Amino acid sequence: MEQKNIQTRPWDAAEHLESEGDMAAYLDAALEDGDAALVVAALGDIARAKGMTQIARDAGLGRESLYKALSTAGNPEFATVLKVVRALGLQFHVEAAHA
Repeated sequence: MEQKNIQTRPWDAAEHLESEGDMAAYLDAALEDGDAALVVAALGDIARAKGMTQIARDAGLGRESLYKALSTAGNPEFATVLKVVRALGLQFHVEAAHA
């Protein structure tokens, strides 16, 4: 059997977040999971899709600080998360949990 050289590359969610609807659905799914690290990672993916420099500027943060906060090792304060969500043009909504 002949082997074919197959090249792969890591999947990057940011490449597939094309509309604000895509971004909102992606963040909503991360929130539903309930894992804080996943929510931060989703925010990072969305920020990269929209342009990290502009999001940092709109959030009033340094670009490097934003990268660090939204990295896998990051643990941003909730105030930072709210600033980033607002800068992304998104909103949080709360509804009663169903039993």
